[in-house]
Amino acid sequence: MLDIPTDLPAELVPLSWLIGVWEGTGVIDYGDHAYTGEFTHRVSFSHDGGDYLNYSADAWLHDPEDPEKRTRLVAELGYWRLALNATDGDAGPGLLPALAPPVSRTADDIERLRNADGGFDLEAALVHADGVSELYLGQIKGPRIDIATDAVVRPAGAKSYAAATRMYGLVDGHLLWAWDIAALGFELGAHASARLARAE
Repeated sequence: MLDIPTDLPAELVPLSWLIGVWEGTGVIDYGDHAYTGEFTHRVSFSHDGGDYLNYSADAWLHDPEDPEKRTRLVAELGYWRLALNATDGDAGPGLLPALAPPVSRTADDIERLRNADGGFDLEAALVHADGVSELYLGQIKGPRIDIATDAVVRPAGAKSYAAATRMYGLVDGHLLWAWDIAALGFELGAHASARLARAE
């Protein structure tokens, strides 16, 4: 059963089905890098009263010979939010305070933000533990999210990574996702997918 918190800002209602901790397993297969074993994935979406969701994700590859042995794959942190124009009621940039009282949006205000497809434009800013940063743009429409990188920034020493798309969906109470990447000289293609159950 899906419990939607009652203290959510109106801006988070379209994203509310993501809130919680999700765990499960998936598969990896990309270019010359194919793995026969599964990986474990843990994803958390939380909120702290702002008009965004906090995001964190960790993944580990398991050794088929020794299920207790695992190798860390990725750690990500970030923020997910509806695409909204900044107002004088928003703080920033940096530590600059807001110039006006905060804008308090209602459910009706959010409904007016629906795009031509009937969904809501979405932004997700993610940082990987290896220093790669991604800005994803896309949309959320009901229990489905489709996003693609608008920008990828990586340190000079990072491996080649040019673009990505991600799809998330709520299916039979599970969070299903697929991640396609363009990296290591290969074109954009299937990379990883997983099925996660709500853990918290």
